[in-house]
Amino acid sequence: MSITQANPTSRRANPLVDAVVLAGLISLVFGTAHVIGEWRQPLHTKVEIDLSPSSLPAYALFSFARGWIAYFFSLLFTLLVASWAFYDTRARRFILPALDVLQSIPVLGFLPGLVLALVGLFPNSNVGLELACVLMIFTGQVWNMTFSYYDSLRGMPPDFRSLSRLYDLGWWRRFWKVELPVGVQGLIYNSMVSMAGGWFFLSITESFQLGTQDFRVPGIGSYMSAAIAAGDVRAQICGVIAMGCVIVAVDRLVWWPLLQWSRKFNLDDFAGAQPPQSRLSLWLARSRAMQRLAQFLGRISARLVQPKNAPHAEAAALTSSAKPTRAGFGRWVYRCFLGIVLMVLAVGFVRLVMLLTHVRASDWREIGVDSAISFGRVFAAVALGTLWTLPAGIGIGLNPKLSSRLQPFIQFAASFPAPMIYPWILALVIAMGGSLEWGSIPLIMLGTQWYILFNVAAAASAIPNDLRSCAAILRLDGWRRWWRYLLPAVAPGLVTGWITAAGGAWNATIVSEYVHAGNKLYQATGLGALISQATDSGNFPKLTAAVLIMAVIVVGINRTVWKKLQALANERCRFGT
Repeated sequence: MSITQANPTSRRANPLVDAVVLAGLISLVFGTAHVIGEWRQPLHTKVEIDLSPSSLPAYALFSFARGWIAYFFSLLFTLLVASWAFYDTRARRFILPALDVLQSIPVLGFLPGLVLALVGLFPNSNVGLELACVLMIFTGQVWNMTFSYYDSLRGMPPDFRSLSRLYDLGWWRRFWKVELPVGVQGLIYNSMVSMAGGWFFLSITESFQLGTQDFRVPGIGSYMSAAIAAGDVRAQICGVIAMGCVIVAVDRLVWWPLLQWSRKFNLDDFAGAQPPQSRLSLWLARSRAMQRLAQFLGRISARLVQPKNAPHAEAAALTSSAKPTRAGFGRWVYRCFLGIVLMVLAVGFVRLVMLLTHVRASDWREIGVDSAISFGRVFAAVALGTLWTLPAGIGIGLNPKLSSRLQPFIQFAASFPAPMIYPWILALVIAMGGSLEWGSIPLIMLGTQWYILFNVAAAASAIPNDLRSCAAILRLDGWRRWWRYLLPAVAPGLVTGWITAAGGAWNATIVSEYVHAGNKLYQATGLGALISQATDSGNFPKLTAAVLIMAVIVVGINRTVWKKLQALANERCRFGT
C-alpha cells in the first residue's frame, strides 16, 4: 500500500485565501450559534412554516446541522461497534443479529415512541424534537456504514495483520496505520450514500404527525411538506433548488476532496505513484492558517502513532502481572452490560406482547397479504436497479476522470430526498396511464439503487493495479472480462450493496406506497402503506404488528440468502485471502 503525502507548506501563502478561510470560520461560529438558539426555543404545539424563499437559508442550515450531527454519531458508532464485533467473538454473536434487526425496522417503527419519549424528557424546549430528528437521520445512516466497515475489516489481507503483530502495534496505531487506510475508501463511499439515506426521510422526520399531534421542526423537509400540502408550486421549486445547493456544496467541499484523498490508500504493489489531489486541497494549501493547522495536527498524529520505546516496553512488562485482574474486571463489566441489555429486552418483549394481543385476526391476514405484495415490489426495485448500477459503478470506480465528471450529478441524485418530488413523479405516472400500484416501484428505486452503485464503485476503485495489469496482459474482453475479472472483483461490494439496498427498499415502501400530493392521498396495497396508515390513525397495535412482520421478513432474507452470498463472495473473491 503506497502512501504519498503532500507537504502543505510547499505552496506559497496567499492572503486572499486566508481571508476566505477566516470568513468561513466566522460563518461556522455564527451558524452554530443560530442552531443552538433554535434548539433552546420553547416547545410549541405547532410550528408555522414560512413558505417565503427568504426563510430557506435558515431552514437549510437547520437541516444541514441535523444531518451532520447525525453523521458524527454514525461514524463514531461505526468505528466502535464494527471493531468490537470483529475482535470480540462473543459479542459478535449478539451484535450482528442486533444490527440486522435494527436495520430492518422502518423509520416509522422508531419514530413515534422516540418522539414521545424525548418530548416528555425535554418538555420546555425544542431539544427533544431536535434530538428525535437527529436520531431518525442517524437510523437512516448508521447501519450501512457499520456493515461496510465490518466487511472491510474481514477482508483485510492476512499479511497486514501479521505485520501488525510483528511490530507489536497497539490498538490505536493498528487502527490508524492499518485498519482505517484499508477501509477508508469503502467507508467514504458508504458515508456518501448513508448521508443520502438519512436525508431520504427528511420530510417525514421534520414534519412528523401522530394522530392529531403535530411534531414539526423548521427545515427544508418541513418546508417541502408544507409547500406540497398547500399546493404552492413556486415554494416547491425553491425548496428543490435550496436542497440542491446544499447537496452540491457538501459534495464539492467535503466528499470529493475526501474521495480523492482516499485513493492514495489503494492496495497495490506500485509504489511512488502520486495520489490525485482535489483543487480545494491545493487551494487551501495557500492559506497560512491551514498550513499551521496541518503542522499542528501532524505533530499530534506523530505523537499518537509513534513506536513503543524501551521504557514503555519495560513498564508493560512490569505491569503484566495486573493483566489477569484487568481481564477479570473486564469480564465482570461485560456481564453486567449484557445483563442490563437482557433486562431491557425482557421489558420490551413484555410490552410488545401486550400490544400484539390487541391485533385482530383480520389485521394479521391483511398484513400477510400486503407483505407479499411489497416483497414483489422490493425484489423488482433491487433487480431493476442492479441492471444499470452494476456497469455504471464499475465504470466509475475504474475511471477516475469519469468519476470526477459524474460525481456531482450522481451525488446530487443520490442525496436528494426523493419523497420531496414524489408528487411530481406520481403525476407523470398517472399521466402515462399508470397507478401507484406499479408506479411505486420506480419511487422505491429512487431511494435504494444508490446503495448498489456506491458499493460497486468502491469495490471497483479498490481493485489492485497489478490485477488490472494482469487482465490487460491476458487481453480479457467481452463476456470473459466480465465473468473472469470484473464480477469476481466487485462481488463483495455488490452483495453488500444488495443487502443495504434491500433493507432500504423495505423502508422506502413506507413513503412510496402512501403518497400525499396536495389535498389528495394516493395509496397502494402493501405493507409500507399499511404502516403509514396505522401511524396517521395512531393505531399502535396494528403499527407494531406490521413493523414486526417487516423486521422478521428482512432478517429472515438476510440470514437465509444475503449472508450466504456474502460469505461466498468473501471466501472466493477477496484480494489477499
